[in-house]
Amino acid sequence: MRDVAQRAGVSIGTASKALNDNGRLKADTRTRVIAAAQELGFRPNSLAQSLHRTRSMTVGVLSTDSFGRFAFPIIEALEERLAEQGIAIFMCNATDDPEREKRHLDQLLGKRIDGLLVTGRRMDKRPPVAVPGQTMPVIYVFSQADDPEALCLLPDDYGGARLAVEHLIGLGRRRIAHITGPESFEAVTLRHRGYRDALTTAGLSASDTFFRKGKWSEAWGREAVADLFDDAAEMPDALFCGNDQIARGASDALRERGIDVPGQVAVVGFDNWDVMTLAARPPLSSVDMNLRELGRLAGERLISMIAGERFKGVERLPCSLFVRQSSDTNQS
Repeated sequence: MRDVAQRAGVSIGTASKALNDNGRLKADTRTRVIAAAQELGFRPNSLAQSLHRTRSMTVGVLSTDSFGRFAFPIIEALEERLAEQGIAIFMCNATDDPEREKRHLDQLLGKRIDGLLVTGRRMDKRPPVAVPGQTMPVIYVFSQADDPEALCLLPDDYGGARLAVEHLIGLGRRRIAHITGPESFEAVTLRHRGYRDALTTAGLSASDTFFRKGKWSEAWGREAVADLFDDAAEMPDALFCGNDQIARGASDALRERGIDVPGQVAVVGFDNWDVMTLAARPPLSSVDMNLRELGRLAGERLISMIAGERFKGVERLPCSLFVRQSSDTNQS
């Protein structure tokens, strides 16, 4: 700071005011100081500034989604919203390792972060993050803490499933099968409940004959189709799949059997992952969990909580349905 002040021909106090954008200074004085700082490669000590203003203008992100399929859209929108307030992000990958997560948390706390966002690759309940004193805002996004005082932001899996099945019913499909992932996932339970309730509301049977649970994979989608269509007395005329990988595998298996999609069997997936939906033949209809909206809302909540507001409980955001050729005969 002394070197900057000397280069600009001002006092240290004036240089400090110019670089911290406070105090009453002439515009040319502030410009001269900033130019001197740039010439010297000077950067203010952000840690010292944070001690002075009691805020670091940073937040931490702890994630277990090493692949990034769900975390990255959330964090991208979060960063965009926080950047509007001049807040930066430190992101750490815990990879389901409690000890690694603790080390990352200690490092983040050492950086005097103003808040923490916890996310993952699945939405099932997990132990709450142990933040000393519980004074720092913590939000769980696409993740849940086993703590009624925690704020958890999640997509509405139940509502998303109903959207998909109601769409298929609206197409005139009446024998709708559900192929999904492992029953240990809460999302599987919620989506199956939405599937059953949509059928019941429409006066259709929700028989277990048309329900298959297995892995989150294309291979499982193909295997489930073989199980549903081999020697079946009554074959499905639509498939609601628990994710897009399953849906793509199922669609491929139907095509290999000479079954027209969507003419004979309509297919809808879940996640709206364009790597799967747009590369499939035909392109897949799919439920979108609106992950960017989750990230944007997380940013809004963090900003409010850092300012002193308090939120708790589970908030579920509505999903959207993207209709493509796998369930729409009118699309080409």
